[in-house]
Amino acid sequence: MSNGKKPGTLSKVLFNYTLFAIAMAYLETTVVIYLRRLYYPGGFQFPMIAIPPHMALIEIGREAATLIMLWFAARLSGRPFKERFTLFVFTFAVWDIFYYVWLKVLIHWPASWLDWDILFLIPLPWIAPWLAPALISCAFIFAAVFILRFPERFSDKIFNIYGWLAEFVAAGLILISFFWQTGSVLRGGVPGYYPWWLLLIGLIIGLANFFIFFFGKKGSG
Repeated sequence: MSNGKKPGTLSKVLFNYTLFAIAMAYLETTVVIYLRRLYYPGGFQFPMIAIPPHMALIEIGREAATLIMLWFAARLSGRPFKERFTLFVFTFAVWDIFYYVWLKVLIHWPASWLDWDILFLIPLPWIAPWLAPALISCAFIFAAVFILRFPERFSDKIFNIYGWLAEFVAAGLILISFFWQTGSVLRGGVPGYYPWWLLLIGLIIGLANFFIFFFGKKGSG
């Protein structure tokens, strides 16, 4: 490898972080299963059931704690910031995918590729078919492996200011797609339309920007 690491080191790191993410996904899944049994005894479905405010705060705290744990797991790699951040993204993505894998294994949900889910609660509920975040996580894993395999093609901060601006625009479009049905759901409605076109535009912008830096060899910029 051109970055001087011993052969096989990256494979071992990715293997270890994949196992960690799968284990954390199982933990996350079991908590959600308990919540669904408590608030949706007949099976999860919309309209969303309002939970007591103190329980909502506990759940938001749990989600924040999960992100903190994933970040500190990446920090323990002892690698430069660029690679630590990339490991965080990689672990998050694997965790997110296996969260749905474990749901399928343990309670046979989702039943279809387009089942709607409550993805996240910070700062408001993110609502979308579960396939949407799974696709984003696949893109994250793809980009993370490339950055870790070819770190010399990226600067210490991965992108320059314009590159990060493009990624924030992409993320903003995807977040808008997740909030598209939030207002309706909070009013007791059932989600009926997801703007896949927004997700697609966001993914295209994010990946196009990534490849511009990868093939442009802007690591020195």
